[in-house]
Amino acid sequence: MNELIDLLQWPAMLVTVLAAWLVGSRDRKRRKVGFWVFLASNALWIAWGIPAQAYALVLLQLCLAAMNIRGSYKNRLQQDG
Repeated sequence: MNELIDLLQWPAMLVTVLAAWLVGSRDRKRRKVGFWVFLASNALWIAWGIPAQAYALVLLQLCLAAMNIRGSYKNRLQQDG
């Protein structure tokens, strides 16, 4: 079981890199997708961090998730405005 949890950090890292690439796009639709992908990466890191007892990482991911929700909201306001 621990080996499976340890392997989770690799997809989490790849999803985080993909999300950063998408959020950096000039296209609003790609940025919107990027924020959702970032939220998925936050969930993956939390799923890895809890069994690994990496509580600072878990707290960081919760804070980053809040920032991603805020960014998604601001991106939507920019699109509507």
